[in-house]
Amino acid sequence: MAHDTDTQPTSASPGPPPATEPVALPGTGDWLGWVAGRCEEQLAEARRQVDLVKTGPARAAEVLAAWNRAETALANAEAVSLWSEVHPDAAVRDRADELSQDVQKYVTELGQDRDLFAVLDGLSASSDLAELDADARRVLEQTLRDFRRTGVDRDEATRERLRELSEQGVRLSQDFGRHIRDDVRSVRVAPERLAGLPDDYRAAHPADEDGLVTITTDYPDLVPFMTFGADGEARRELALAQNNVAWPANDQVLQDIFAVRRETAALLGYDSWPDYDTEVKMIGSGRAVADFIDRIGDAAAERAGQEVAVLLERKRLDDPTADTVTTYDSRYYSELVRREQYDVDGQVVRTYFPFEQVRQGLLDVTGRLFGLEWTPVDRAEAGTWHDDVATYDVGLDGRRIGRIHLDLHPREGKFKHAAQFDLVRGVAGRQLPEGVLVCNFARGLMEHDEVVTLFHEFGHLVHHVLGGQGEWIRFSGVATEWDFVEAPSQMLEEWAWDTDVLATFARNADGETIPADLVAAMRRADHFGKGLYAAQQMAYAARSYWFHARQHDDLTAYGDELQRRYSAFPPLEGAHMHCAFGHLDGYSSGYYTYMWSLVIAKDLFSAFDADDLFAADVATAYRDRVLAMGGRKDAADLVADFLGRPYSFDSWAAWLAE
Repeated sequence: MAHDTDTQPTSASPGPPPATEPVALPGTGDWLGWVAGRCEEQLAEARRQVDLVKTGPARAAEVLAAWNRAETALANAEAVSLWSEVHPDAAVRDRADELSQDVQKYVTELGQDRDLFAVLDGLSASSDLAELDADARRVLEQTLRDFRRTGVDRDEATRERLRELSEQGVRLSQDFGRHIRDDVRSVRVAPERLAGLPDDYRAAHPADEDGLVTITTDYPDLVPFMTFGADGEARRELALAQNNVAWPANDQVLQDIFAVRRETAALLGYDSWPDYDTEVKMIGSGRAVADFIDRIGDAAAERAGQEVAVLLERKRLDDPTADTVTTYDSRYYSELVRREQYDVDGQVVRTYFPFEQVRQGLLDVTGRLFGLEWTPVDRAEAGTWHDDVATYDVGLDGRRIGRIHLDLHPREGKFKHAAQFDLVRGVAGRQLPEGVLVCNFARGLMEHDEVVTLFHEFGHLVHHVLGGQGEWIRFSGVATEWDFVEAPSQMLEEWAWDTDVLATFARNADGETIPADLVAAMRRADHFGKGLYAAQQMAYAARSYWFHARQHDDLTAYGDELQRRYSAFPPLEGAHMHCAFGHLDGYSSGYYTYMWSLVIAKDLFSAFDADDLFAADVATAYRDRVLAMGGRKDAADLVADFLGRPYSFDSWAAWLAE
C-alpha cells in the first residue's frame, strides 16, 4: 500500500463539486446517450477515487473520505438498473442491462482488490484511528466485513471463480427479471363470465370482434377479477395464467441462480447460502430463519384453519359438493364473507378511493405526519421518462431535502410489481436523495388493499429521502439490515386504516366522506384472514429459504410440498408460481423478512396514540430516531432508541389474536 505523501499529491482533487440540485434528466432528449453517459461517467469517477484511496492520503479520515466518494459514484452508477425496469424504450432497457453488468463486474473486482483492502485494513492499526467518530469507524468496520465476504483473502483460483460466479449471477438475475417483465399473459372469456365485476371494470373491458373479453395478468386486470369475479372457472384460468408467467424459461434460470449462490457460499466457507445471506441481517443465521418460519407457521395454524373453514362454509352455499378452498377462491370468498358477515362491500368501498384523490391524500398525510412539504415539479423541468410520472420536490423546514418520482401505472415492458428504486442516494452537501416509486395501479378507482400497498411503498420513499441527509453513502436512505427495511413501510400502512386519516381524502363521486362506521367495519373485516395471510406468507418464505438451503431437482414439486405444509390452500395443479416469484432473486433466501419486519412494525406502532396518529412528539421522535438515521446504527438499536426498550413479539401476537 502507498501512503507516501511526499511523492503523492496531498491535495488531489476530492472529486466533482458538490451537487445539491436534482439530477438533470433528459426528458424528450437522448435517453440512450444520457443513460450510458451518466453510468460511464460515474464509473470512471469511482475508479479515480479508488486510485486516490490506494495512492493518495495517509490519514484515516482522508482515506475514508475518498472511499466515501468512490462508493457514492459507484452507487450512482449502480442506479442504471432503474432504467431497465421503467424506461418505455426497449433499447434503453437493454442498454441499461448491459451497463449494469459492467458496473457489477467492477463491484466484483473492487471486492477482490487486495491492494485496496490492504489500505483500508491498515487503517485498523492507524495511529489516528482514534480521531474518527463513531460513524466513520462503523464505515470502516462494515467495509472490511464486506471485503472478506467477497473472498478478498482467498487464493487467486478461488477469487477468479468467485468473479466468474458474480458475473454469471448478474446475467441470470437480469434474465429472470426480464422474463417476468416481458411475459404478460391473458385469458379470453365471454362477457357473461365477468359477472360480479364492477361496472367500471366491465366498461373498460369490452368484447372484441370475436365477442370475447381479454383479461391480462397485469395487476389492474388481475386483482379486481380475483376479488369480485363470480365465475370460479374463469378465476382458475386467470390464476393459472398468472402462476405460469415466465414458465418454463425461468425454471432453469432459477436452478442456475441457486447453483451460483450455493457454490459462492461454499467457496467463502459457509455451510449454505442462507448462512451467508443472514450474516449481515438481524436474524443472524440460516437456522434461525427456518425456526422463525416454523414459529410463525405454528402460531398461525389454528386461526388459519378456522378461517378456511369459514370460507369453505360460504363456498358450499354456491357449490354444496365443495370440499376445499383453492388459492383462486381465497380473495373472492374472503370478499363475500366480509360483505355478508361484516357488512363491508368492496365495490362500495372502492368508490371512495379514486386514484388521483388517494395520491394527493397520501402526500397530505405523510406531509403532516413527518413535517414534509411536497412541491409538484412539471415534467419539462423534471425531465422524466414518461407522461405518467409525477415528480415532487421534498421540503423540510423550508429547505429542499430531496426529490421523488411516482411512476404508478402499468405499461408494456415495465416492472410488474410495486417497489421503490433509487435514482440518487443522498449525501449531505454533495447530492440530493432522489427516489422512484414504481407501481401498477389502475387510473380509476382503487381497491382499499391497493391503497394500503401505496402507503406501504411510499414508506420506503420517505425512508430513502429522510435517511439521505448524512455524510456517508453507506448509511444513506434505506440502508439498514435487509430484514428491517420493510418495518417502517409496514407501519405506515396503519395510517391507511385510521378513520380520521381516511376522512381527509376518501370521498366518493358525490363528495361524501367515507363513513366512520364503514371504516370500523373494514377494520373488523380485516381481522378475518390474518391467520390465512400469515400461513401463506410462510409458504412463500419456506420456498425462499429451502430452495436456497438445499438443491431440489423439481422446484414445482417441492414448492407444492411446501405449500401443503404451511398454507391452508392446496397448490394449484399445473402452476409453476416460482417462475414469476420475483423475490427469489432480490430477496434470495430472505422472504421471511416481510413477517420478521411486521413483528417489529407492530411493536413500533404501539408507541403511537391510536386516537391521534398525528401527535407531533411521537411522530417527530420516530422520524428522527429511526427514519433519518438511515443505517448509522443497527436496526435493533434504532428500535430501542425509539421505544426505550428492545423489540418484542408481544404486539404482533396481540394483533394476530384480535
